[in-house]
Amino acid sequence: MALPYMLKHRGFPGRLPGTDFQFTLRRANKKGATPLVARERYKDRRPADKRADVGFMAALWNTFGEEPFERGNLDAGRLSWLFGREVKPATDPFDPADYEALLVIDRKVAERSFPEVFEDGDEFGFENADEWDGDGWEE
Repeated sequence: MALPYMLKHRGFPGRLPGTDFQFTLRRANKKGATPLVARERYKDRRPADKRADVGFMAALWNTFGEEPFERGNLDAGRLSWLFGREVKPATDPFDPADYEALLVIDRKVAERSFPEVFEDGDEFGFENADEWDGDGWEE
């Protein structure tokens, strides 16, 4: 059985540097994309989880800005922490279980939630993301 089509965002960081917090998938799921769901972020989340949210938002903003982008190989679990607030559907109708679904960053909400992403320079270790050539990834 052929895997569903899934755009690979070349140059997008695969994980938060120095951690195991995954940002991207290596290959499409043969059963289809995991549906995006809006997950509630509670104030008592671990600092490492909060840092992963900030790092993922920074990677999204540095890569896509305010332009709509295809979900592609972006991790559904990580996207779900932002979905419905900082990251919203760019089309109507929207299929939350489609790798080709278009998303967009709501800058006003994202700036309120993650001001450090918009006021500071790149402090997440993504400076060489454009030079990444994908070695080690399975096609």
